[in-house]
Formats: sequence, structure tokens, C-alpha cells
Amino acid sequence: LGNEDDERRASAGDEGDDGEELFGDQMERDYRPIPQLDTYEGEGLDESSRADYDAIPIEQRLAAEEEMRRRDRAERRAAASQGRMRRGLLYDESDEEDDESEQPPARRRRLMASQHRDHDEAPDEDLPEAIENLEDMKGHSVKEWVSLAGPRLEIKSRFRLFLKTYVDVNGQSVYREKIRQMVESNKQSLVVNYNVLASNCQVLAFLPEAPTEMLKIFDEAAWEVVLGLYPKYSRIHNHVYIRIAELPLMEDLRSLRQLHLNQLIRTFGVITTTTSVLPQLNMIKFDCPKCGFILGPFYQDQSQEIKPGSCPECQSNGPFEINMEQTLYQNFQRVTIQESPGKVAAGRLPRSKETILLADLVDSCKPGDEIELTGIYLNNYDGSLNMANGFPVFATIIEANYVTKKDDKLAVGSLTDEDQRQIFALAKDQHVAERIVASIAPSIYGHNPIKRAIALALFGGEAKDPGGKHQVRGDINVLVCGDPGTAKSQFLKYVEKTAPRVVFTTGQGASAVGLNAFVQRSPVTREWTLEAGALVLADKGVCLIDEFDKMNDQDRTSIHEAMEQQSISISKAGIVTSLQARCSILAAANPIGGRYDPTMTFSDNVNLTEPILSRFDVLCVVRDTVDAVEDERLARFVVNSHVRHHPRKDDDNGGDGESQPPDEDEPLRVGSGGPEKIPRSEE
Repeated sequence: LGNEDDERRASAGDEGDDGEELFGDQMERDYRPIPQLDTYEGEGLDESSRADYDAIPIEQRLAAEEEMRRRDRAERRAAASQGRMRRGLLYDESDEEDDESEQPPARRRRLMASQHRDHDEAPDEDLPEAIENLEDMKGHSVKEWVSLAGPRLEIKSRFRLFLKTYVDVNGQSVYREKIRQMVESNKQSLVVNYNVLASNCQVLAFLPEAPTEMLKIFDEAAWEVVLGLYPKYSRIHNHVYIRIAELPLMEDLRSLRQLHLNQLIRTFGVITTTTSVLPQLNMIKFDCPKCGFILGPFYQDQSQEIKPGSCPECQSNGPFEINMEQTLYQNFQRVTIQESPGKVAAGRLPRSKETILLADLVDSCKPGDEIELTGIYLNNYDGSLNMANGFPVFATIIEANYVTKKDDKLAVGSLTDEDQRQIFALAKDQHVAERIVASIAPSIYGHNPIKRAIALALFGGEAKDPGGKHQVRGDINVLVCGDPGTAKSQFLKYVEKTAPRVVFTTGQGASAVGLNAFVQRSPVTREWTLEAGALVLADKGVCLIDEFDKMNDQDRTSIHEAMEQQSISISKAGIVTSLQARCSILAAANPIGGRYDPTMTFSDNVNLTEPILSRFDVLCVVRDTVDAVEDERLARFVVNSHVRHHPRKDDDNGGDGESQPPDEDEPLRVGSGGPEKIPRSEE
């Protein structure tokens, strides 16, 4: 009895201080066998119901369990349709209340007192629980509000919960799978869809206006989630970056203004120049040369340079030296993005903008790649601009957050249901080839062989690499040669407006380095950088060259490799590389003497060498023959085309601009027969 009293007093003392002590020297005595107590009491047991349950056959039990499983699946689908997991899947709703009710009275009083004391000591750190309180910025700006401790912790917790609980329509966790794939490939980027985040996580309201602060919070939350799932991943990387994809609004480079400063933007263009990958200071530590004390760490940002004030050990004002061993760096690369050649308005020069790629985004694109870029539009001080203008002017840059290449896979993903229905309908048409040829340059009369050649060049062929030993290009090169005034240049202009990626140039205004690539010294790093030419910019597209016969022989021979090998080799200023030039070349040339002579061969009519002619797959000859009937049909076609597009045509025919004007000579009408044209999509 004395021992039991001592144990009771000890347990009561522990309950008053730290709770009941369950692990002691006598812990094994609780598990000793006691036959009198190791039996179930008869009270509270429903023997009649137990007999009924035993009488249920095994088939009915299995059917009941299957019915309960179907019910649980239906509840999961209903929860997944709202983009959230059921609360009961993660924890019971009444767990917190039960835990609080089961706590000892003394411990519960102590917990409530500590919470009340923390609330009195730090009222500013009270986390807002509702979205109304989070959106009420209490007179602060967005940047100031998200920098405060309370909103910062609330945003982090909500984003962390979003990464853990967001599921798709099948009930599968989306970002757990993405994190698993990221960890398996040892990457640092986790791509988050903007539209999904906007519809399921309400903290996104602050992202466009304060992207720098919000992305830092997102990165910290994502890193905590990754370490929770894979604790040893910190041995490989020490940071994870959130990449925002599918931003709804797309901006042109020439439309960026002061309004977009410090905002999250999405733009597109072609990479023209890239620098080498350089180390940038990320976390800096300094050595004091007088006492040897290590100052830091200091975290470097993009706006200003970190300079310590004084040494806390010896109060020295410096100068301080950077500790090379303990200082951490990150990858840095500067690229130039330029407007796509096909998107520039007529008569205007393409605009360009410098872009900074950090961390794992470096080397994600090369000159000639057409990309979509999501980043933060920033401004920085540029002394050369101030000297040139005489007053303070800031240069603008884009700090990239997410980079994706525009390729065929991206185009397929953006097709709508109506687009797919039309494609399937055309695929089932047996005369689809004739319809495509009839749809090429419908405003140009005749020239069906040239239209067929242009269709072949636009669609291209399939590149072949048998056994990985000999690669055969799939792009088709076309040369059109003929008399003046036969719409050769109009065909090129039609392709320029129709093809998705086109670069237009002329033989007289093109040079060898302008077509291939050239190197220049970067004004920032003073190192040689590579600039892409027309053939590189037209990668996976079409390069149009008008007046091909006017080019110099030296410039014309520079495109031999690009036309056959689909690449351009560069060996200049210490840069030895090979650029991709997988494009079709559509060229137009005039014959010697002005008119094509049918009594001579094709090579005798044009001022081109045999090596360059052998690289063209289709040679088209267009002649202006004298034929009264054909000339009359051509004249009627031109007149009908002008009448059909006259401004008064809609008023005369009640708005039907496609109807044909009445014509007495019906046999000479053009357009009444032939294959049906493919309708153009209305943009």
C-alpha cells in the first residue's frame, strides 16, 4: 500500500507539471497476465444482434462491403470535383475537440494561459483565419502587406495545404505526383498552373502585384512540402522554385510600359543572343582582414550590391574581402528575346528585351528558339543611358520565372474541340490534297503547279534517319523562276502571312552572316556572343528569299550547308558550335535577260550554280504566254475579285460579300468549278 500511495502521489505531481508518466521502471507490470481481468464483461453486449450477424452468409457480407466501397468512391469523386480532398480523409473533424476534452484539466489550463499570453504579447502576429481578413490590408500596400509576419504565414500555410490536398477528377493528388517526378529527376522547378491556383487557392490575388514577395513565400512552402515527403532531398538541393505557367494575359514586347513594372507578365518571342553561364552571388560572407572575423551571411538581390557597414568584433569599417569558400553562388545567364518575325507590323523594326535566367533555367533555350516567357518586369540603373540622355533613365529587364518552347506539342495541346472536329473531317475527305492546293493563294489566278509546290513546302516531309547512321532531311526546298509580272513575289507574301513561323528576306539585302549567324562583343560582359541569322530564326519554319539571283556568290554559297544538312556550323572568335536550321527555303528568281527562254535548259536560264540548284527539290517555271482566251479569263478573274471586295458590295447584295456578280458570258466564268476551298478560320 505504501508503494501504491507513492506512485499515486508521483503521478499526481507529474499531472500537475508535465502530465502522467507512462514510461517508468514498473511499466512492464501493466502488461502482466491477469486471468481474472483478461475477459470481456457480459454487460453492454447485444448477444441477439451478434447471433443475427453470425447468421448473415458470406455473400451478403461481401455485397455490403462492396456497397460501402462504392459509396466512399462517390464521396471522393464529389470532393475531387471541387478540387479538394474530403476533410475526413486527412483527419477527423472532431479530433481537435476530442483532444481538447481528453486533456487533463491542469494541462488544458496551462495551454489556454500560454495561448492567451502569446496573444497579449504579440497581437500583430495573429494570423487571419478568413479570406476577408487576409484581403483587408488595413491601409498597407500589397508589398507591405505580404511582407508582414501574419499574412506571410497565412499565405504560406494555404499554399502548402493546396500542394498537399489538390486532387484531379480521378481523386489523384496532382502535385504529390509532380514532386515525385521532380525528385526522381533531381530538378528544382515545380510547375504550378495559374488557372488551377486561381480557382482553388484564394491567396493568388496578391501574386500579379507583388510577384517577388509571393514567389519567395511559395518557394519556402514548396520546400517544406518536399522535405516532408523526401527528408533526404536536402543533400542534393537546398531550394525549390515554383514556376507559374499558363498566365492568362499574353503581352507583346512592344506593349510593355511603365504600368507593367514589378508585375508578373507573360510574353513570347525568339531568342537571338545568349551569354555563357556565369556564377552570381547568392549568399555572401565577408572576412575582416584585421581580426579575421567572418561577417554574414548576407543575401544578394538583383537590385543592389551588398556592402557591410562595420565589423561587429573589432568595429573596423573595412575594406572587407569576400570569403570564397563559404559564399554560395547561383547560375546566371543573360539572353535577348526579340519579337517573332511574323508578328512584327509592316514597316516596323522588331523590338527586343534582355532577360535574366537564374538557377536551373539557364541553358533552357538557345538562339533561334521561339519561346513563351513568364517573368517579372523590372528596371535597373544604367549609367550609359544617363550619359546619352542627360537625365536619369532606367533600363528594363525581365527576370524569368518560367520558360517553355513553342513547338508542335504545345500547338496540339491548344486545339479546341471544334478544331479537332474539322481536322478529323478533312482527314476523311478523299480530295483533301486538291482542296489544300485550291486554298493556296486563292486571289492568284492559275499556277496550280506552283501552288502544289508551296503546299508541299508548307507541310513538309518526314525526316528519316535509318539506323541512326544517315540522316535525310524532311523539309522541301522550292525555287520559282519565271517572267516578270507573274506573281512570284505575291506567292512569297502569301506564305509570309499564312505560315506559323516565317522569315522574309531579299537577295539584295541579305548577306552571309545575316542568313547564318554572326558573333559580336557583348556590351555588358565584353565577351563574344552569338547572334542568330535568318535561317536559324526560321528553325522549324519557312525562310523566304526574294530576288534570289541578285545575291552575291559568296553569300549564296553560305547557305549550302543549311539547305542540305539542316544545320549551320560556326567557328569564329573562339566559338565553335553548330546551330539548327531545320527550315524549308522558298526562293524566287528572275531568268537571265528578263524572260525565260524555253529553248534552253533551266540551269542556262538562271544565274545559279549546279551545287545550289541540286539542293532545291522542286523547280517551278512560270511563263507569261500570249493566249487571248487565257488572257480574257485572267482579266475576268481580276475584275471579279475586285468587284467581290468592293466596299459597296455589301450594300448592293444585302451584306453577302461572297456572291458572284452577274455575268452574261457564263462559260468564261472562273470559280464555278474545281475542288472546294478549305474555309479560313475567323480570328
